[in-house]
Amino acid sequence: MSAIYKEDQDDWLTVCLKYLLFVFNFLFWMGGAAVLAVGIWTLVKKSDYLSLLASSTFAVSAYILILAGALVVITGFLGCCAVIREQRRCLSTYFFCLLLIFLIELVAGVLAYVYYQKLSDELKQHLNQTMTENYDQPGKEAITLAVERLQQDFKCCGSNNSNDWMASVYISSKLAEGRVVPDSCCKTITPRCGKRDHPSNIYKVEGGCITKLEQFLADHLLIIGAVGIGVACLQICGMVFTCCLYKRIKMDPY
Repeated sequence: MSAIYKEDQDDWLTVCLKYLLFVFNFLFWMGGAAVLAVGIWTLVKKSDYLSLLASSTFAVSAYILILAGALVVITGFLGCCAVIREQRRCLSTYFFCLLLIFLIELVAGVLAYVYYQKLSDELKQHLNQTMTENYDQPGKEAITLAVERLQQDFKCCGSNNSNDWMASVYISSKLAEGRVVPDSCCKTITPRCGKRDHPSNIYKVEGGCITKLEQFLADHLLIIGAVGIGVACLQICGMVFTCCLYKRIKMDPY
């Protein structure tokens, strides 16, 4: 009787582990979709701003998330097949796929954290130089568009304040046509509205565009980190369930 009871108990545990893995796979798919969505959203929503950054760490973190999200969607199907077929080879492949995705997300999280720590210094050192030296210059159309969108979206003017534009190559050239700031600084854009830098005409935001862009990037990095950590924790649970089911199947004499 004890042997039969033990066999029934083993079967019950195996079935429970299978259902747990099915539930995990569903949550895993949802997590993968969230990771993929955050990565795409990060690149698409404000992709123009990436040309203003001195390093590509922010973009790399987003690309890694997109890669991890795509792998999650594919791995989810493998997980279902592994659970249904109850083959140790499929389960071991599934486990190593989870481990690989976990490591990828860990790299993205570390990059996001490291970049978050040095974000303020990078913007202070490079944003003003990028804006004043490259705005409306030949071959720098992407930066020009990014600066115009930055100033209009965040209602700011200049990296620190509107006076930064006085040292710019653009304002010193004939192309400026007497402007003291670009037209994108104006609250209401009209032709050559940048000739007048009065607060009633242009944005006078304390801290300038650096403060606005820093807050925007910091918020995105926190979201990248939170989503990555959340899905990574979910994957740890999945790897534990997979190992347990692997052992149950291994012990099954049939």
